[in-house]
Amino acid sequence: MSEVKIFAGTNSQQLGEKIAKSYGKRLGELTLSKFSDGELSPSFDESIRGCTVFLVQSTTPPSDNLLELCLMIDAAKRASAYKVCAVIPYFGYARQDRKDRPRVSIAAKAIANMLTSAGADRIMTCDLHAGQIQGFFDIPLDHLNGSAIFVPYLNSLRLENMIFAAPDVGGVARARAYAKHFEVEMVVCDKHRKRANEIASMQVIGDVEGKDVILVDDLVDTAGTLCKAAEILIDKGATSVRAIATHGVLSGKAYENIENSKLVELVITDTISMKKPSSKIRALTVAELFGKAIHAVTGNTSISSLFI
Repeated sequence: MSEVKIFAGTNSQQLGEKIAKSYGKRLGELTLSKFSDGELSPSFDESIRGCTVFLVQSTTPPSDNLLELCLMIDAAKRASAYKVCAVIPYFGYARQDRKDRPRVSIAAKAIANMLTSAGADRIMTCDLHAGQIQGFFDIPLDHLNGSAIFVPYLNSLRLENMIFAAPDVGGVARARAYAKHFEVEMVVCDKHRKRANEIASMQVIGDVEGKDVILVDDLVDTAGTLCKAAEILIDKGATSVRAIATHGVLSGKAYENIENSKLVELVITDTISMKKPSSKIRALTVAELFGKAIHAVTGNTSISSLFI
């Protein structure tokens, strides 16, 4: 078996250190230089010849961090790494997975092509915005599930009247999976958008009277949808509303929106580092989940035990 080495990009240093520690290794030495005009230049400060290399980098903000990851992959291949696995806890551009209107890019496919062309032998990620993105890659992809993080936390809350809610029609399958696991009901918040990040209207399909509602989503960006859903659910008689979302993008006025919302709390993971603390936001770590997945991949064992 080749030696395993784990490195992290600029955007995922803290998570990379946690993943390496969970795996049982120190984080590798990597220098990420930048020219005065903004050009990126990653270089490995230790030999990786013949090694299986894992590069940890979430792609948000997407442009620089995505390019940095591609250059890290290229540098690793040119340094004679045996295999290069891109560990992308948050896969950016995943919301652009189809042509939903004329003359637009299917950006998720373009990014898949970029990573493959750069030389990645394997991709490891968590809770893609759309599952079909796995089919955009012609190399192995390990798609981990945030439920392994959230289910134990939800069990610890011991809510007696728990019910799950999808914040939009696209999240029904995700909410139904949680409802099925906990053997409870689910409802749907049907929304209509005028444009990206702007909701025109929303209505609740189902009964939430006297229930402790858990909103389930894969990511939270400006938090407009979650906050609007929480307000409507409370108006419909819900006792409390919490939200779980794997990726805390939290852009624009997200922190302000959440603090002023009727959410009891928003529970996210550390696939993306929080920009600042918030009394209503709790971050759980995915380091152990990724550490176990790396053990399974390098040991040629199944990762199915990581799924709930």
